Amino acid sequence: QVQLVESGGGLMQPGGSLRLSCAASGSTFDINTMAWYRQIPGKERELVASITSRGYINYAASVKGRCTISRGNAESTVYLQMNSLKPEDTAVYYCKAVSGFTVENIRHYWGQGTQVTVSS
Repeated sequence: QVQLVESGGGLMQPGGSLRLSCAASGSTFDINTMAWYRQIPGKERELVASITSRGYINYAASVKGRCTISRGNAESTVYLQMNSLKPEDTAVYYCKAVSGFTVENIRHYWGQGTQVTVSS
């Protein structure tokens, strides 16, 4: 199993920047994808950005150009750099990891989330 711990959230002003971190522990050797999701109150959880072990990166249209997802040296840590923050970015941000390369072994893991609030 994999445990995920997010950090870096907080209260930010519009136009500000922050970096979210997600540290994976446990059976991290077979993680093939890590991603950031966010959930705005009253809305469904949505993908923000993802990165695979092969280096493929995807961004949601709403954050493209303002966010950068990257992996740490051990590739068991993922970061989300967010710039030009908007009030619409206010949400709980969750880290997700996907492990396994067969249908039978694929597992999805979620962190507990970190609150990001963008307000003046």
